[in-house]
Amino acid sequence: MTKIAVFDSGFGSLSIIKSIQKITKSEIIYFADQKNFPYGVKKKSELKRIINKTILKLEQNFEPDIIIMASNTPSILFSDCLTDKIIGVLPPIRQAEKITRTKSVGILATKSTIKSKELSKYIKKLTPHIQIKKIDATSLIEIVESGKFLTHSQYCKGIIQKTLEKKILEENIDVIMLSSTHLPFLLPMLKEKFPSVQFLDPADEVARTVKSRIKN
Repeated sequence: MTKIAVFDSGFGSLSIIKSIQKITKSEIIYFADQKNFPYGVKKKSELKRIINKTILKLEQNFEPDIIIMASNTPSILFSDCLTDKIIGVLPPIRQAEKITRTKSVGILATKSTIKSKELSKYIKKLTPHIQIKKIDATSLIEIVESGKFLTHSQYCKGIIQKTLEKKILEENIDVIMLSSTHLPFLLPMLKEKFPSVQFLDPADEVARTVKSRIKN
C-alpha cells in the first residue's frame, strides 16, 4: 500500500486527507505542525528552513512514497521544492477561469501569500484572461485553527461577512478559490452567506494528482 505523508501548520489539511480517502486507499501519516502555526506570517527564509526540516524529518522517520505539502503558502513560495514525490496545494485557477461568468475571481490566502511576487507570477503565467482579486483570509484561517467554527457559528459568520462582503460586491466576484487548506471547513457558512458565489476547494485536484502518481 502506498504510504503518503501529509503536513501543514495545524490541522487545516485534514480536508486534503478526506479528499484522498474518497478516491484511493493508502496509508496516511499526518503531521500537524502546530508549533509553527501559522505559516502565513513567517518570513520567507524562516519558512523555507521549517519546510526543509519537516520534509527531511518525514523522509527519515517514515520513508513515504509521496509527501504532500498541504499548505498553499509554501507550495506557492517554494514551488522549486515540488517534485514527482512532493506534491503542493495550488489555487485551482484554470477551473475558476472555466466557470466564472463575470471574469472576476477572488482568491483567499494567507497574508504572506497575497503579498508574494510568486503568487503574482503564478497567476500571470496561468491566466491573462480574467481578473483575480487577492483577499487576505488570515482571520478566517484563525477561526478554523482555534476551533471556533465548531462552537461560535454566529461569530464566525460575522468574520466571514466582514472579510468578504465588500470585496464581492465591489469587484463583482462570482467565483472564489480557497487557497488555504483550513478554509474548506468554512464552506457551509461561506455558501450560506454568499449563495451566488461558487467556492473552489483545491483538495479535489490534489487527490486526483495523488491517484495519478500512485497509478504510475
